[in-house]
Amino acid sequence: MKLKEIAEKVGGTVIGDEALEITGVRGVEDASQGDVTYLAGQQYLEALRESAASAVLVATAVDLGMAQVVVPNPALAFAKLLAFFHPLKRPKPGVDSRAAMGANVRLGKNVTLSPFVCLGDNVVLGDNCVLYPGTFVGDDCVIGNDCLFYSNVTLYPETQVGNHVVLHSGAVIGADGFGYTLDEKGRHFKIRQIGTVKLEDHVEVGANSCIDRANLGVTLVREGTKIDNLVQIGHNCTIGPHSIIVSQAGIAGSCRLGSYVMIGGQVGIADHLQIGDKAMVMSQAGVARDVPAGAIEGGSPSLPRKEYGRGVALSRKLPELAKRIKELEKRLDAIEK
Repeated sequence: MKLKEIAEKVGGTVIGDEALEITGVRGVEDASQGDVTYLAGQQYLEALRESAASAVLVATAVDLGMAQVVVPNPALAFAKLLAFFHPLKRPKPGVDSRAAMGANVRLGKNVTLSPFVCLGDNVVLGDNCVLYPGTFVGDDCVIGNDCLFYSNVTLYPETQVGNHVVLHSGAVIGADGFGYTLDEKGRHFKIRQIGTVKLEDHVEVGANSCIDRANLGVTLVREGTKIDNLVQIGHNCTIGPHSIIVSQAGIAGSCRLGSYVMIGGQVGIADHLQIGDKAMVMSQAGVARDVPAGAIEGGSPSLPRKEYGRGVALSRKLPELAKRIKELEKRLDAIEK
């Protein structure tokens, strides 16, 4: 593909040889002749000068001896080119003889059911869906078009899934919410979880993540939200559209997250809290109160970023401060004597 065609595909402008032949896309350090790469930030400029790439995607023109494509967002343009040069491989449509289906199952067009897929009764599966081996879809689940479920995904009964949803291996959608009360003898009595889970369009859920069904009502993950591996979302939560939840985060029941929220790795969020639109919670934070829209918080218990930063800076001086306090106590004791 000519560099001019690359620029047209990503909406950019060529600086240099438009007829340059591009055969692939790679990172700055791994690129070779024929590859196009991208400049992620000025800190990578020196590595770019030493790169063997034939062309680079940049936000503004750079003084170097390499053809360039100027685009508003080089990272996005690079991602689009990756998808173009390395399209996702899909298995051939069809229902394997080793797949099992219950009564009244409705399959859309061009569906792929791999070996040992199991569909319960009254399942609705949309067009162009791919279910890899070992996936289980419980009774009365409704799944939209163009969904991709990798091996050993589990959907409990009555789960609702929109269009273009990706579930990675081991994801469990719709398991019981964690709800118990004590009976007359002080034993844990299970509270029936009779709600559902709904995943809207373009949601992606990472490997071995769990989203619990609601006690009553629905646990809702809104459009475009991306969930990393090993994430736990409790019952009756609502996760707003286009949010990001990173690996090992845990969100307790009945929380409400707004739109474009970012939750870092290993964050813990207590139950019944609200996280406002475009708020960010830093990795390993423990959230015990509501977080306002647009706020950035860190630490445990979480604090606004500036307060948290001051606390971290102060904590590094604690040994020195403790030593000084002991010295002052000795001097004060001597004065009193």
